[in-house]
Amino acid sequence: MASPSGRFRDPRSTEYDFIGSITVRCPGCAKAARVVPAPEGDSFPGGRVLFRPRRLVCRGCGLSRVWSGRRVALPHGTARPATDPYFGVPLWLQVETRHGWLWAYDLEHLDLIHRFVQASLRERAPWYDTGQKMTLVARLPTWIKRAKNRDEVLRAVGRIHGLSAAA
Repeated sequence: MASPSGRFRDPRSTEYDFIGSITVRCPGCAKAARVVPAPEGDSFPGGRVLFRPRRLVCRGCGLSRVWSGRRVALPHGTARPATDPYFGVPLWLQVETRHGWLWAYDLEHLDLIHRFVQASLRERAPWYDTGQKMTLVARLPTWIKRAKNRDEVLRAVGRIHGLSAAA
């Protein structure tokens, strides 16, 4: 968490913690839509949360699609625009910077990035402590982590917040 003193402690979140509700660009009307777990996925026997059935729903045009496949394509890198892991449609919360694309699955994910970048003191979890070692914060690209890019990244986060307000 970022405190008024500028300290951030890694909450050990992973990319999987933010795939519950993904904001995407609707392939039908190009407005904001959501990829959420399908109601029938609640009875999904065992398996990982990552592979539970999903539904793409747009309030703008009424588009509704169901995903129940076995392949998931998580975004890698920032060289090109990110897409959601299930339907492959572009994420809504993303902007291009001179270093690459900054993106987030939802506002909670964006808030974590904002708190991390804003903090002048960034603390990792101890190496000897149990739990996830390669957290979402640890996997952020170097250009996002660099203090010299802090202002630019925070401006990009602000632009993404502007996109979410327009949704």
